[in-house]
Amino acid sequence: MEITITNVQRKCKLPERYESLLHKCVSHTCRTEGLSDNYEVGITIMDDKGILQLNRDYRGINAPTDVLSFSVTEHLEEEPEIIEDGGEELLVLGDIIVSAPAVERQAEEYGHSVTRELCFLVVHGMLHLLGYDHDTPEREQLMITKQKKILNDLKIFR
Repeated sequence: MEITITNVQRKCKLPERYESLLHKCVSHTCRTEGLSDNYEVGITIMDDKGILQLNRDYRGINAPTDVLSFSVTEHLEEEPEIIEDGGEELLVLGDIIVSAPAVERQAEEYGHSVTRELCFLVVHGMLHLLGYDHDTPEREQLMITKQKKILNDLKIFR
């Protein structure tokens, strides 16, 4: 498993040991969904200005958002990309982009910790990378149920 976490913003203070927490969120989400440990995921934490630009460029929405997921496999007509890493093949799942200011705002709005909000958004993003969506009430409920289970398993509560 290869999880790359990059923090390109400096304004918002992230939780202590956030990288370790995010590794746990990604790996537990993948295990819950039956994936082996042979995958690659990138997580970038940025400011609202950066995520606004990505949201505008890729989704046509001229506003910042809390999390974006860019699945490598979503629009493929052929097998997903597999790279070799020291003799081991890795399934490239994609990238998750999180807005640190949105994490702070939403944690305050929902009355829980920044840690919980950051983990929630990464789990949410992972589920998108794995093919889940919330475009219908039924699919939204399935995602909500999976998010709650994963966060509860990790003992990350509201």
